[in-house]
Amino acid sequence: EVQLVESGGGLVQAGGSLRLPCAASGFTFESYAIGWFRRAPGKKREGVSCISSSDGGTYYRDSVKGRFTISSDNAKNTVYLQMNNLKPEDTAVYYCAPIPHSGCPFIATMESDYWGQGTQVNVSS
Repeated sequence: EVQLVESGGGLVQAGGSLRLPCAASGFTFESYAIGWFRRAPGKKREGVSCISSSDGGTYYRDSVKGRFTISSDNAKNTVYLQMNNLKPEDTAVYYCAPIPHSGCPFIATMESDYWGQGTQVNVSS
């Protein structure tokens, strides 16, 4: 059974930082890229970042470039999203999901069939 467990969310002031772990199980970790997504209140889910073990590539949506960093610990089947200089517009539920390696560079359109419960991030101004 595919499982994704996101954690690390919370309430932080603008300019603060959070680190979100994503623990994955139930599939061959290296066979998929891992994407981070978010859904803000009243908005559609959107891709945030992706990491692909096939080419070592990391990808980000423009609004988080320079502030967010995605990394992977393959020994632990865990992907991390380090979020610095957080802004109120980053407030959302954050999800991680396995996606095809080929879809990783296309942050705006990447999708997955498997989702965890997500972790809530609230950034106050």
